[in-house]
Amino acid sequence: MGRTPAGETRNKVFRFVRDRLHSGRPPTVREVQEEFRFLSPQTAREHLEGLVADGRLAKDPWVARGYRLPGTEAASTSMVPLLGRVPAGPLDAAVEELEGYVPVQAGRRAAEMFGLRVHGESMTGAGILSGDIVIVRCQVRAETGDIVVAMVGDEATVKRLKLRRGRVELHAENPRFEPIVPDPKEVRLLGKVIEVRRYLDR
Repeated sequence: MGRTPAGETRNKVFRFVRDRLHSGRPPTVREVQEEFRFLSPQTAREHLEGLVADGRLAKDPWVARGYRLPGTEAASTSMVPLLGRVPAGPLDAAVEELEGYVPVQAGRRAAEMFGLRVHGESMTGAGILSGDIVIVRCQVRAETGDIVVAMVGDEATVKRLKLRRGRVELHAENPRFEPIVPDPKEVRLLGKVIEVRRYLDR
Protein backbone atom coordinates (compact mmCIF):
# COMPACT_ATOMS: atom_id res chain seq x y z
CA MET A 1 0.00 0.00 0.00
CA GLY A 2 1.41 3.41 -0.98
CA ARG A 3 1.97 6.25 1.41
CA THR A 4 -0.84 8.71 2.04
CA PRO A 5 -0.14 11.91 0.11
CA ALA A 6 1.26 14.64 2.35
CA GLY A 7 -1.54 17.04 1.43
CA GLU A 8 -4.21 14.51 2.41
CA THR A 9 -2.52 13.85 5.75
CA ARG A 10 -2.25 17.58 6.38
CA ASN A 11 -5.96 17.99 5.67
CA LYS A 12 -6.71 15.26 8.20
CA VAL A 13 -4.49 16.97 10.77
CA PHE A 14 -6.32 20.25 10.14
CA ARG A 15 -9.73 18.64 10.61
CA PHE A 16 -8.58 16.97 13.83
CA VAL A 17 -7.22 20.24 15.25
CA ARG A 18 -10.28 22.19 14.10
CA ASP A 19 -12.66 19.74 15.79
CA ARG A 20 -10.65 19.83 19.00
CA LEU A 21 -10.64 23.64 18.98
CA HIS A 22 -14.40 23.71 18.49
CA SER A 23 -14.79 21.40 21.48
CA GLY A 24 -12.61 23.66 23.63
CA ARG A 25 -9.71 21.21 23.83
CA PRO A 26 -6.80 22.48 21.72
CA PRO A 27 -4.41 19.57 21.17
CA THR A 28 -0.73 19.37 21.98
CA VAL A 29 1.88 18.36 19.41
CA ARG A 30 2.17 14.97 21.09
CA GLU A 31 -1.59 14.42 20.95
CA VAL A 32 -1.45 15.05 17.20
CA GLN A 33 1.44 12.60 16.95
CA GLU A 34 -0.51 9.93 18.85
CA GLU A 35 -3.71 10.49 16.88
CA PHE A 36 -1.95 9.94 13.54
CA ARG A 37 0.70 7.50 14.78
CA PHE A 38 3.56 9.61 13.55
CA LEU A 39 6.96 8.21 14.47
CA SER A 40 8.07 11.42 16.16
CA PRO A 41 6.61 14.66 17.54
CA GLN A 42 8.65 16.51 14.92
CA THR A 43 6.45 15.11 12.13
CA ALA A 44 3.33 16.37 13.92
CA ARG A 45 4.99 19.75 14.47
CA GLU A 46 5.90 20.02 10.79
CA HIS A 47 2.27 19.46 9.77
CA LEU A 48 1.06 22.02 12.30
CA GLU A 49 3.61 24.61 11.25
CA GLY A 50 2.73 23.90 7.61
CA LEU A 51 -0.91 24.67 8.39
CA VAL A 52 0.21 27.92 10.03
CA ALA A 53 2.29 28.79 6.95
CA ASP A 54 -0.75 28.09 4.76
CA GLY A 55 -2.87 30.42 6.90
CA ARG A 56 -5.23 27.64 8.00
CA LEU A 57 -4.10 27.82 11.64
CA ALA A 58 -2.66 30.58 13.81
CA LYS A 59 -0.13 30.02 16.58
CA ASP A 60 0.31 32.00 19.77
CA PRO A 61 4.03 31.84 20.64
CA TRP A 62 5.08 30.72 24.11
CA VAL A 63 1.61 29.33 24.85
CA ALA A 64 1.03 25.61 25.42
CA ARG A 65 -1.74 24.33 23.16
CA GLY A 66 -1.38 27.68 21.38
CA TYR A 67 -2.85 26.72 18.00
CA ARG A 68 -6.12 28.40 17.07
CA LEU A 69 -8.24 29.15 14.04
CA PRO A 70 -7.39 32.38 12.20
CA GLY A 71 -9.69 35.25 13.05
CA THR A 72 -10.33 34.04 16.59
CA GLU A 73 -8.87 35.92 19.50
CA ALA A 74 -5.95 34.45 21.34
CA ALA A 75 -7.32 32.89 24.48
CA SER A 76 -4.86 33.04 27.29
CA THR A 77 -5.55 30.18 29.66
CA SER A 78 -4.46 29.00 33.05
CA MET A 79 -4.32 25.42 34.24
CA VAL A 80 -6.04 24.20 37.39
CA PRO A 81 -5.49 20.82 39.06
CA LEU A 82 -7.88 17.92 38.50
CA LEU A 83 -7.98 16.45 41.99
CA GLY A 84 -9.61 13.08 41.54
CA ARG A 85 -13.31 12.37 41.87
CA VAL A 86 -16.33 13.49 43.87
CA PRO A 87 -19.45 11.34 44.44
CA ALA A 88 -22.78 12.48 43.02
CA GLY A 89 -25.00 10.18 44.99
CA PRO A 90 -24.92 9.02 48.61
CA LEU A 91 -22.09 10.34 50.74
CA ASP A 92 -18.86 8.53 50.07
CA ALA A 93 -15.21 8.89 50.88
CA ALA A 94 -13.53 11.69 48.98
CA VAL A 95 -10.79 10.45 46.66
CA GLU A 96 -8.09 13.07 46.15
CA GLU A 97 -5.50 12.11 43.59
CA LEU A 98 -3.97 14.49 41.09
CA GLU A 99 -5.03 13.27 37.63
CA GLY A 100 -3.69 16.19 35.65
CA TYR A 101 -4.74 19.73 34.83
CA VAL A 102 -7.63 21.40 32.99
CA PRO A 103 -7.58 24.82 31.29
CA VAL A 104 -9.68 27.76 32.44
CA GLN A 105 -10.19 31.12 30.79
CA ALA A 106 -7.92 34.05 31.47
CA GLY A 107 -9.24 36.48 34.04
CA ARG A 108 -10.29 33.77 36.44
CA ARG A 109 -8.22 33.32 39.55
CA ALA A 110 -6.85 29.87 38.82
CA ALA A 111 -5.20 29.58 42.23
CA GLU A 112 -8.68 29.56 43.77
CA MET A 113 -10.07 26.78 41.54
CA PHE A 114 -9.77 23.05 41.05
CA GLY A 115 -11.44 20.33 39.03
CA LEU A 116 -13.13 17.12 40.14
CA ARG A 117 -14.43 14.18 38.12
CA VAL A 118 -18.04 13.36 39.01
CA HIS A 119 -18.98 9.80 39.86
CA GLY A 120 -22.69 9.03 40.20
CA GLU A 121 -26.12 9.99 38.86
CA SER A 122 -27.67 12.26 41.49
CA MET A 123 -27.13 15.53 39.57
CA THR A 124 -28.35 14.53 36.11
CA GLY A 125 -31.25 16.98 36.34
CA ALA A 126 -28.72 19.81 36.53
CA GLY A 127 -26.88 18.50 33.46
CA ILE A 128 -24.03 16.97 35.48
CA LEU A 129 -23.46 13.38 34.40
CA SER A 130 -21.21 10.69 35.76
CA GLY A 131 -17.77 11.17 34.24
CA ASP A 132 -18.15 14.93 33.78
CA ILE A 133 -15.58 17.30 35.23
CA VAL A 134 -16.78 20.12 37.45
CA ILE A 135 -14.69 23.26 37.90
CA VAL A 136 -14.98 24.40 41.51
CA ARG A 137 -14.19 27.83 42.92
CA CYS A 138 -12.90 27.57 46.48
CA GLN A 139 -15.24 29.27 48.96
CA VAL A 140 -16.55 28.39 52.39
CA ARG A 141 -19.93 30.08 51.97
CA ALA A 142 -22.60 29.79 49.29
CA GLU A 143 -26.16 30.84 48.63
CA THR A 144 -29.31 28.76 48.54
CA GLY A 145 -29.58 27.25 45.07
CA ASP A 146 -25.85 27.07 44.42
CA ILE A 147 -24.36 23.74 43.35
CA VAL A 148 -21.57 23.00 45.78
CA VAL A 149 -18.98 20.43 46.72
CA ALA A 150 -19.44 19.71 50.39
CA MET A 151 -17.69 17.60 52.99
CA VAL A 152 -19.81 15.93 55.65
CA GLY A 153 -17.34 14.57 58.14
CA ASP A 154 -14.79 12.73 55.98
CA GLU A 155 -17.18 12.15 53.09
CA ALA A 156 -17.85 14.35 50.08
CA THR A 157 -20.66 15.00 47.63
CA VAL A 158 -21.74 17.42 44.92
CA LYS A 159 -25.27 18.72 45.49
CA ARG A 160 -27.53 21.76 45.33
CA LEU A 161 -27.40 23.71 48.57
CA LYS A 162 -30.52 24.81 50.41
CA LEU A 163 -30.38 26.78 53.66
CA ARG A 164 -33.53 26.67 55.80
CA ARG A 165 -33.76 28.23 59.24
CA GLY A 166 -30.27 27.31 60.26
CA ARG A 167 -30.47 23.91 58.64
CA VAL A 168 -28.22 22.81 55.80
CA GLU A 169 -29.79 20.60 53.12
CA LEU A 170 -27.93 19.02 50.21
CA HIS A 171 -30.37 18.19 47.43
CA ALA A 172 -29.94 15.92 44.46
CA GLU A 173 -31.24 16.77 40.99
CA ASN A 174 -32.58 13.27 40.50
CA PRO A 175 -35.81 12.06 42.17
CA ARG A 176 -34.22 8.69 42.96
CA PHE A 177 -32.02 10.32 45.61
CA GLU A 178 -33.17 11.67 48.96
CA PRO A 179 -31.88 14.98 50.31
CA ILE A 180 -28.97 14.82 52.72
CA VAL A 181 -29.69 16.78 55.92
CA PRO A 182 -26.51 16.63 58.03
CA ASP A 183 -25.69 18.24 61.34
CA PRO A 184 -24.60 21.79 60.36
CA LYS A 185 -21.52 21.40 62.53
CA GLU A 186 -20.34 18.50 60.37
CA VAL A 187 -20.69 20.31 57.03
CA ARG A 188 -17.80 22.09 55.34
CA LEU A 189 -18.11 23.65 51.90
CA LEU A 190 -15.12 23.17 49.63
CA GLY A 191 -16.48 25.43 46.95
CA LYS A 192 -19.11 26.32 44.36
CA VAL A 193 -19.39 24.57 41.00
CA ILE A 194 -18.96 27.23 38.30
CA GLU A 195 -18.52 25.13 35.18
CA VAL A 196 -19.12 21.61 33.85
CA ARG A 197 -16.91 19.94 31.24
CA ARG A 198 -17.89 16.92 29.20
CA TYR A 199 -15.48 15.17 26.82
CA LEU A 200 -17.24 12.88 24.37
CA ASP A 201 -14.11 10.93 23.46
CA ARG A 202 -13.10 9.97 26.99
